[in-house]
Amino acid sequence: MHVVIMGCGRVGSMLARGLEKRGHTVAIIDQSADAFRRLSPSYTGRTILGMGFDREVLIEAGIEDAEAFAAVSNGDNSNILAARVARETFGISNVVARIYDPGRAEVYQRLGIPTVGTVRWTVDQMMRRLLPEGSEPEWRDPSGTVRLAEVHVHADWIGRLAFDIEKATGARVAFLTRLGEGMLPKADTVIQEGDLVHVVMLEQDAPTIESQLGTKPEEA
Repeated sequence: MHVVIMGCGRVGSMLARGLEKRGHTVAIIDQSADAFRRLSPSYTGRTILGMGFDREVLIEAGIEDAEAFAAVSNGDNSNILAARVARETFGISNVVARIYDPGRAEVYQRLGIPTVGTVRWTVDQMMRRLLPEGSEPEWRDPSGTVRLAEVHVHADWIGRLAFDIEKATGARVAFLTRLGEGMLPKADTVIQEGDLVHVVMLEQDAPTIESQLGTKPEEA
């Protein structure tokens, strides 16, 4: 998949490196040409000089072919504006913004835009939200047999019961994060747009389950 990143600071450069290591293509935007010096010598993606919320700059970065967008500059206003442009103008569903102000972060979470903060934790959380497979475990039992992970689900799962995920995969939906708040699914809980789905599954079954949830559900 192609990912566009706004901001080539510590987080942006680390995120670019991590995504390329996983085989994804990256374009990174920054206002300062000097910022690109933070990129690894092995970086093969595009570097674009400009504002990450400028439509023409985003198009140059390949936003029209992107599947994810990360706004990690050092300005809250710029990050949230860029995230909204990526989502509302270009229809990117996997959008994450770094917000320094906790109060603002809570507001934007409730608007359906995932927000994260601090450098290493930011990179880990963004990996979970940006990648359609290979979820990063949030917890493992001491034996390494069972994992809890936030799993990306295909858009066609939206409108389905959370219980349908359990019937299709054999995993358990531990909880959902909806508008920034955790909730335990009930028998009639329906997956909504923007929900983050946290699943408990056997470690050995994780690749199969992630693949199932990353594709359209089979019709009964």
